[in-house]
Amino acid sequence: MRTNLFIAFNILLFFQLGMAQNTKGKIIDSTTGESIPYANIKVNDSENLVSNAEGFFALSENNSTDETLLTVSYLGFVNRQLTVGELKKLDFIIKLLPGIYELKDVVVSNKKPNAYEIMANVKANLSQNYTTGEKGSKEMFFYRSSNYFNPSIIDVEINKSTGFSKQALSKVNNDLQTFSNQLISHPPLSFTDILCNYYSVKTKKADKFVFTSKLNVLKATVLKKEGESTSLEDLEKKAKNLMLQHLDTTKYYRIKSGLIGSRDTISFRKEFNKNRSKDKEPKNQLTATKSNLNNFMYKNDLLSNKRFDFIQRPELYYYTFEGTIYTNQNEFAYVLTFKPRKSKAMYVGKLYISVNDYAVLKTEYILDEGEKVHNFNMKLLLGIKVSENVSKGTIIYKKRVEDDSYYMQYAAIESGNYFYLNRPLKLIELTSSEKDILAFDFKMEANILNKTEFLNMSRSETSAAAIEKIKEEDFKFITIKSYDPKIWKDYNSIEPLQEMKQFKVID
Repeated sequence: MRTNLFIAFNILLFFQLGMAQNTKGKIIDSTTGESIPYANIKVNDSENLVSNAEGFFALSENNSTDETLLTVSYLGFVNRQLTVGELKKLDFIIKLLPGIYELKDVVVSNKKPNAYEIMANVKANLSQNYTTGEKGSKEMFFYRSSNYFNPSIIDVEINKSTGFSKQALSKVNNDLQTFSNQLISHPPLSFTDILCNYYSVKTKKADKFVFTSKLNVLKATVLKKEGESTSLEDLEKKAKNLMLQHLDTTKYYRIKSGLIGSRDTISFRKEFNKNRSKDKEPKNQLTATKSNLNNFMYKNDLLSNKRFDFIQRPELYYYTFEGTIYTNQNEFAYVLTFKPRKSKAMYVGKLYISVNDYAVLKTEYILDEGEKVHNFNMKLLLGIKVSENVSKGTIIYKKRVEDDSYYMQYAAIESGNYFYLNRPLKLIELTSSEKDILAFDFKMEANILNKTEFLNMSRSETSAAAIEKIKEEDFKFITIKSYDPKIWKDYNSIEPLQEMKQFKVID
């Protein structure tokens, strides 16, 4: 009996110590009990977090003390402030009360707002509300990218070879079949997490603005099977290597598909590949990461990206005024829904617009049924079809203290492509004499999906001179085989969804 009590006591103590290391909570609607995704959680008035799509959030070990102050806010709900100690007493569940919500027949002023007049004001104020000033900033970003490659058909078979022996031909066909079956039965999947400090400033030189950015990566992890890739380029290289390893490594080859010939020369000669690598500018991990971040922010810029035509070109859409909603800044926001009006329009969604300055505080958008961002269909003629058939997102904007303009605080973006390829291919030896020829049929049908989450956790002003002194250093990703919250115990981050928590590499 004493032994059982001792074991039970130790289990309980271990659980309590584990809870003391980090704190997890969930945010729900007090009236419906439903989870609230993307709610803002301000930690000690210094860092911002968001609840994930399932309503969960996690605090670092340092911010898990009972005294840590949390301020929780969400559009349409009353702000709530509590300590971690109070959160524990609530069984780690925060219930938010709905705020003031005025429907179509009850509005802020005596005059009922017109949806098209609101959008005209949004467009007129875009450059003022979202243009970045010349003051430098230091921002802490958390960036998560999830990549999925889901093939439904992969058929590769070599049907002619003048360079292979029968034994080698049989071997390479078996290798290709094994490779194809593995991709279909275990579709490649990867999750990348990056926490970094991002420094940026816009300065004027010779009547032109010059943008400068620097990056300092604090921690970066990648969750995937070692050597596995969700990149089409990498998968193509693996398939090529399976075939080329059976060819004469001293020779040079070129790919041809029907009437289409490639100018790329392929060889296994060491000196050839060494010379090719010299032609390419070396790209370290830091450079690639900064490029990806800058590209992501540019793609989600309301001023420059044409994807946001439902904001930039309101004449393309129908808008419906749904009412006004209480904001977490003790103000009001108009709520508009939109759908395509003309053939060029593609999206349906919802906008939350500040009553005071007509800034978009939040946007939710998704491709309308049957719409595609891009579509190339030459399936019958060339055996090729490619379409971008997934495009949706939720973006939240927050006002800068220093100049009253807005910046992207949080974004959850999904983009996906369908592709089909069914073509005969040839590898032809480059020689003036008799040529080795490798002919094969290639057929693939697959979907590629990318999910990206971005969170601006904190921001402060800094000078151009201070940014100039910052030295950037390259970094390496920590490769993990299963999600381990202990890796992030010293930092706040976005709580992962269940699919990431349950992912585990099987060797």
